[in-house]
Amino acid sequence: MNLTPQLTTKLKQLRLSGILDTLEVRNRQAIDQKLSYTEFLMQLATDEVDRREQKKLTTRLRRASFRSNKTLEGFDFDARPRLNRALIYDLATCSFIEERSNVLIVGPSGVGKSHLAQALGHVACRRGYDVLYLSTTKMLAHLNAGRADGSYERRFANLTRADLLILDDFGLKALRPPSDEDFHELIAERHERNPIIITSNLDFNEWGQAFSNPLLASATVDRLRDNAHCLVVEGDSGRKPRAPSDSSSGKNGSKSKSRE
Repeated sequence: MNLTPQLTTKLKQLRLSGILDTLEVRNRQAIDQKLSYTEFLMQLATDEVDRREQKKLTTRLRRASFRSNKTLEGFDFDARPRLNRALIYDLATCSFIEERSNVLIVGPSGVGKSHLAQALGHVACRRGYDVLYLSTTKMLAHLNAGRADGSYERRFANLTRADLLILDDFGLKALRPPSDEDFHELIAERHERNPIIITSNLDFNEWGQAFSNPLLASATVDRLRDNAHCLVVEGDSGRKPRAPSDSSSGKNGSKSKSRE
């Protein structure tokens, strides 16, 4: 008697339809290995838990909006021999999130600051934290747009609520009103509550120069650096320009011939 249709219905009613993905394989395994009923059920339950955890991770990664799939496994540490690896691996435990400590990453363009920031965010997602990644410019534009449609408070709350907020390229553009005030309010709201990872091309002692208001600069930078982990990435840019194309070549790469 084929009970699969009835079992499928019951599993869907219990919201356990994912078990159907491995049911046939586990059933064959139970027969071949003479598993007990309890062992068979344990295998199915483990598959369902793994499936749900993977689905949650996929959702967290999608919400994080990382620019690309940057991980610590894919970072070229050999190209950055002076980098503080011990600190990075310590940060990868996500203890800084529980400690509510910020992570500040500085260095010239192309040395891997964004890669490291997103890699730490990826680790945080795998550990179950809600992460949000944006460029500083995009984040401020997103907040300012909320003034036009009345959604400012909701947008601001979303930025403050995330377990970990990653702001890339701080100081790339000068902060003008009301962006400087928005940035300060966000930092103040998250201070000692939820940590931030910030990357910047500016040295730490230059961060105040990003503000037009010295008082806002002092108050904001002071909160950012309070009990923060500071990471300096040195070296030449790892970005390689494309080789120039041959102007005498055609679309297919072959040299064009003059008409006779």
